[in-house]
Amino acid sequence: MYYENIKEKKRKNIMAIFFMVIIIALLTSINLRIQLINEKNIQGDYSVQKLENPKEEVIVGEYDFIREACDTIVGISKLKTIEKDLIEEKSQIIGQGSGVIITDNGYILTNHHLVGNKYSSCYVTLSNGKKFDGNVIWSDENIDLSIVKVPGAALKHIELGETENTKLGEDVYAIGNPIGFEFQRTVTKGIVSGLNRTIKIEENGKLSYMEDLIQTDATINTGNSGGALINNKGELIGINTIKITDAVGIGFAVPIDIVKPIIDKLINTGKFEEAYLGIYGYDREVIPYLDGDFEIENGIYVDTVSVDGPVFDSGIISGDIITKIDGVDLNKMSDLRKYIYSKKPGEKVKLTVHRKFKDYVVEVKLGTNI
Repeated sequence: MYYENIKEKKRKNIMAIFFMVIIIALLTSINLRIQLINEKNIQGDYSVQKLENPKEEVIVGEYDFIREACDTIVGISKLKTIEKDLIEEKSQIIGQGSGVIITDNGYILTNHHLVGNKYSSCYVTLSNGKKFDGNVIWSDENIDLSIVKVPGAALKHIELGETENTKLGEDVYAIGNPIGFEFQRTVTKGIVSGLNRTIKIEENGKLSYMEDLIQTDATINTGNSGGALINNKGELIGINTIKITDAVGIGFAVPIDIVKPIIDKLINTGKFEEAYLGIYGYDREVIPYLDGDFEIENGIYVDTVSVDGPVFDSGIISGDIITKIDGVDLNKMSDLRKYIYSKKPGEKVKLTVHRKFKDYVVEVKLGTNI
């Protein structure tokens, strides 16, 4: 009797297990069907699109801007014929330095003392080794800058910076061809050591002053003249021009802002006709060099009035102080030059002149600087 009860219990357990397996199988089947239905609904409601491959990030090297600027530096050489006969002509290099390509169609900025006056010629060597005859289309001895034109299109050129945004102590780089082309495109690093500097130059018995210069301790050697002074964006902020020979780490560059009106006209019209005022003046910082007992608070001191210039018949004389041009305040000669460069010959300007505690307004018709 006891044995039969055990047997009956086993049979009931087996049946329970069997039903449980069937129920689990049915539930699993139902669950899979529900998932398939949901997937079908999802695919029906949403479009499927492959993701694009992520774009590779372009990593710019820390000093790539220097390499880019170096490609715009050219070699400048000036030759002089020293012997000529029926068989051959011998020449001698009388000037060698650097220049910077400032437009893609072959305008090059360099120093006046390298290439000489307007209409003179020189030889230009690009970074790829190509050589061209260059023609000087504009030159100003007073600020030691010249613009040379070579044939070409799509030339790599430097971007222009803003000198007025240059800060004391910021990093700068001088690029040029020191000691000739053997060390071409040499880069030296320094800082902006001073702004609006004035230096006195005595050359061939002639005394002159260069004003509004950028001072730097970036090494500048013979041959660097005409080369670029760039900021840490690779932008041109000045043209290296001169150094103090009996001191270490004192070099100077002419600020780029002064010639921007000329460059703009060359880009937009292909030519530049220089307007002429006919005065030579000094910043107030130069006055102590001329007369230690005399000083001015603002304006430009008129030193010389050209007898063939437009100002000569206007009544302006040596010793006057020009404080404004067309209502624009003047404190530096570079301000006046930049404004005149933006004008055309024949246009009229109004000069505010201070003399003996009185102000006068004089209208002058600009001439042509041939």
